[in-house]
Amino acid sequence: MQQNGSVINNEPATGLVQSAEFKQFAGCLAEQKLAYHADPVPSYNQRIADLNALQALIRDNETALVDAVNSDYGSRCRFETRFSEILMVLEDIARTKKQLKKWLKPQKRHIDWLLFPTSSCSVIAQPLGVVGVIVPWNFPIMLSLAPLVAIFAAGNRAMVKMSENSEQLAQLLIKLAPQYFPAHKLQFFADNNGSGPAFSAQPFNHLFFTGSAQTGRAVMASAAKNLTPVTLELGGKSPAVVAPDFPLHKAADRILWAKAFNAGQICTNVDYLFLPHGSEAEFTELAQKLVAKRYPDINHNDYTAIIDERSYQRLQHALDDAIAQGATAVNLMPGQVSEIGLRKFPLTLLFNVSDSMLVMQREIFGPLLPVKTYSDPKDVVHYINAQPRPLAFYPFTNNKALQQFYLQQVMSGGVTINHAILHVSQHDLPFGGVGESGMGHYHGFEGFQTFSKLRPIFKQGAYNSVSMLLPPYGWLANRLTDWLIKLKS
Repeated sequence: MQQNGSVINNEPATGLVQSAEFKQFAGCLAEQKLAYHADPVPSYNQRIADLNALQALIRDNETALVDAVNSDYGSRCRFETRFSEILMVLEDIARTKKQLKKWLKPQKRHIDWLLFPTSSCSVIAQPLGVVGVIVPWNFPIMLSLAPLVAIFAAGNRAMVKMSENSEQLAQLLIKLAPQYFPAHKLQFFADNNGSGPAFSAQPFNHLFFTGSAQTGRAVMASAAKNLTPVTLELGGKSPAVVAPDFPLHKAADRILWAKAFNAGQICTNVDYLFLPHGSEAEFTELAQKLVAKRYPDINHNDYTAIIDERSYQRLQHALDDAIAQGATAVNLMPGQVSEIGLRKFPLTLLFNVSDSMLVMQREIFGPLLPVKTYSDPKDVVHYINAQPRPLAFYPFTNNKALQQFYLQQVMSGGVTINHAILHVSQHDLPFGGVGESGMGHYHGFEGFQTFSKLRPIFKQGAYNSVSMLLPPYGWLANRLTDWLIKLKS
């Protein structure tokens, strides 16, 4: 027996079992599993119909979806929502529909020679069953609906739990989903009373989580009690490094675009930056001009708010802590003050940072950008490799040898060379972390595979070659084995 509301004989803790949320999740899961067993392998046409229904849900309700996210944020740039969420999911659906027939084809595999006469080997992708999806608040449309593209393409059903910070969007999706999908195919849930533990305690066939590493550990521990496989898309501190050969104005242009997007509230954002020693003043001047041009008014709708007051105060505390420990802060929106209640946090560079500061210990998830300097690329590699493996890495250099050096020496979930974030938008590239930044992949074909069981099939032909190797093992079996071993040497 374990204490702390954990597990007794592999059953969820009593408090969870008795909660209304747990019972609601369990009832939906039972209904969806029953429907899965009645139709375990949906046809190609049914999967296309599910993708079309998802597409229709988005297209028919685009304005309402964008409005809901804006309401949850308090002030979320509408263009960023449409570009990074609505468009991204629609592109993913379109690409998946074009590729799905090819993905569903059985894969022929090699036959070992002894068994070859009239036999065959193949791998087929079959649905897992019911997938649970736990969604964060930062890109709530994309991170709730994009996994569904792969889940439905693979022939599964889904239960989706939204974030407590996405209440308006959650209620909208709960209202809309039944107009496009039966409950035994798809159901959304709001986060009521911290219902995450009750959700992750369900015996899903697969559990997909996007969020912090701390919560990811709890989700994985909960899933392990049911031996539920998990895909964890976490975060971490993703670095960028600008090489001396790369034009500093281009680097500033691209890095500041990424850092300002969604006010830095992106798991793959540039969390800290390495600049060549001596380039700090030039970079600062370039950054100030860029931000002044793009965001002349911090209160304009083009600049997104911090999601809630707790997160705003966390960022302010991290900034104050860095300054108190000797960092130099450069406010790139000087003189601009957020209107009361809007929670607009100014883009800020931080120089002279040290590892004792909060901004260098935790994922920032906001518009603070710590800057370190270097002279030798080996020092950059040494520093990054001393930290937990990041979700993304952004080397800025036109030197191909240096690109290869960084790619070979620094392990990360994904890489964009000479820009930031953009690898995430490529649907034919798998997306996922490594180590503390996550495990597993999705997007495109890899997403289809993640939510499928790649089932190996051997079909015995009319002739049974094993008959030559039956006991008692005599001359023929031993000579044949001797010959096979020699062939492999």
